[in-house]
Amino acid sequence: MNRKPAILLIVATLMAAMLSCNNSKQAELKTSHADSVLFAAGTLMHYDRMLELADSFETTGDFSQLNANRWRGVAYYRQKQYRMAEICYRKAITCKVESNEDQMCYNKVARRLSELLLIKGDYEGSLEIAVPAVAKMKETGIGSDIDYAILLNNIGCCQLNLGQDAEANESFLTAREHYANRWKTDSTARGFQEAVLGTVYTSMAYINARRYAESIYWIDRTEMLLEKYRLLPDARREYFDEYQGRIEIMQAVALQGLGRTSEAGEAYQKFQTTRYAKTAAGRINANDYLVAARRYTEAANNYRFLDHMMYVAGLGPSLDNVQLYMLPKYFANLEAGRNDSARAMGRRILSLLDSAITGQKNSATAELATIYDTHQKEARIIQQQTDMTRQRFVTLLIVLGVLLVSLLSYIWIRRKAARRLRIAHGKLEDAHQKLEDAHSQLKTAYSELEKTTAAKERIESEVRIAHDIQMSMLPNVYPDRHGLDIYAYISPARGVGGDLYSFLLLDDDLYFCLGDVSGKGVPASLFMAQTIRLFRSIATQHHQPSTIAKRINNELNEGNEQGMFVTMFIGCINLNTGFMKYCNAGHNPPVMDGRFMEVDSNAPIGLWPGIDFVGETMENVKGKTLFIYSDGLNEAEDKQQQQFGDDRLLELLRQKPDASARQIVVDMTAEVERHRNGAEPNDDLTMLCLRVD
Repeated sequence: MNRKPAILLIVATLMAAMLSCNNSKQAELKTSHADSVLFAAGTLMHYDRMLELADSFETTGDFSQLNANRWRGVAYYRQKQYRMAEICYRKAITCKVESNEDQMCYNKVARRLSELLLIKGDYEGSLEIAVPAVAKMKETGIGSDIDYAILLNNIGCCQLNLGQDAEANESFLTAREHYANRWKTDSTARGFQEAVLGTVYTSMAYINARRYAESIYWIDRTEMLLEKYRLLPDARREYFDEYQGRIEIMQAVALQGLGRTSEAGEAYQKFQTTRYAKTAAGRINANDYLVAARRYTEAANNYRFLDHMMYVAGLGPSLDNVQLYMLPKYFANLEAGRNDSARAMGRRILSLLDSAITGQKNSATAELATIYDTHQKEARIIQQQTDMTRQRFVTLLIVLGVLLVSLLSYIWIRRKAARRLRIAHGKLEDAHQKLEDAHSQLKTAYSELEKTTAAKERIESEVRIAHDIQMSMLPNVYPDRHGLDIYAYISPARGVGGDLYSFLLLDDDLYFCLGDVSGKGVPASLFMAQTIRLFRSIATQHHQPSTIAKRINNELNEGNEQGMFVTMFIGCINLNTGFMKYCNAGHNPPVMDGRFMEVDSNAPIGLWPGIDFVGETMENVKGKTLFIYSDGLNEAEDKQQQQFGDDRLLELLRQKPDASARQIVVDMTAEVERHRNGAEPNDDLTMLCLRVD
């Protein structure tokens, strides 16, 4: 039987499979890199470059046709060429979805295209895009909460404008659920910011439809979300002020529409207290209420800022802008009795209409030329892709030819070597027995290795369980008390460790402690567990910190044959008066408002039985930040064994006088990791920060 053709067929098949597998693995990396390049160009506002890159990446196969058209749509959209953006998005939406990346890209295209159609009033067209997109996301299971939320919000706005009130309400409520999922899973303020924007759109949809009662409900939801957003540490204050102003002016318009004029006036007065009300955009936005309230003189005064607002927003003399901004300004001046201003505005509108109509004709001509150029460009891309496919096929044939020559050479060399192998066969027979003996020894060693590995895995599992038990002993729910800001963090150097912290609120007294057990590992963790149990048990009896230290010391000395001890700082603050009692038992001095506290030196707890501990007091700690830590912080080492140091510790705390307790601990943890720069932790690290306002 001739095996050569079969061998060649198998090798060729394996070669093709390897190439295919390699291409599929590299496709995702190429697409991710290409997206990053396009995103960077967009950030620099190089929109022509974005179009060139989209063409290039589609030609080389780094982009699918769907993704290339999406990026073209993005480039045109950012240049405010909305018609061209719509054309590109429509091309993208008709492309075949062949991968998970394509599906995610399809979701983004559907969001933007349905929004464009909604804005220009094509409600049926917007629904034809958004509804199938939501169905496809449910079918494939590929789609983020923000994709669902924006598409459902667009659907709701369209349904509301088409008189489908019940369906619109259901769409808006479902969108709100997805916004809620988004902010619950996002640790930053971005999730709340997107939810605020979504409910603003919903509120405006009901106002534009003159459904003022329903709009009040959504305005209240917007205000609630904005208040939650304001409390987040990374919230943007200018964003909060702007949207607080938008909420108040929407409230005023809705109340005015319901005939509740006095309440509408109060809402408008609240709007006037925001910084947004003093901006050009805010003044123009306020005219929605002023015109509805027939306060035409104030509206006419606000329209003096229209030119500045349009300049900042980049709005030119288009027909849409004449209708949206110029005509309302004309009518406001006319109703206010400012006939000269109204006539001047009328003449300007006539002049702008001529320019706008001419500009629209030129824009349409340029658009047609761009579309024609785009069709030609697509034809070139298809031809280039065909040429590249042909080149790849020729390359594959060459590779297979080289492989065939190599295989024939290999067969010839193998036959020649077979003769030498027969000679060596006799020698191999002699070595066979030696190999059998070595194999037996190897099996024995492997069996021992399996036993050792199993024992190691069992020990590691027990250490993980011990770590979980140890962490469960530490409080992770902070007291819900007005004026109290407290946060703690612990990180053992090994699976388990000897650092500890605890706190508990008894009536108006907050008891707290932080300690560092001598040694590391399991013995230290057991000593730590006993210490925490004793602290919480004795503190519930309302003893002084010095008494708590003394009683813990007496308990720990019983049976302490290993001579273990723990350094501790124990404190108690009355949250009404700010009076603090404390005892430092051999621990690092805490930091109060960026300075080390002067504390009496007591012995560590657990060394000698029956000793007395000196307690101290501080009259009022309200408004001051207390920071307690273990020496795993200031003695943290980098790879060159350079320590973090007390000076850096104080400098970082002084830089954050108004930061929250959590932010201080989080930032300090990040600084320690930056200092270590990849070095393994040399000690347990524990921090506790609190402030009473």
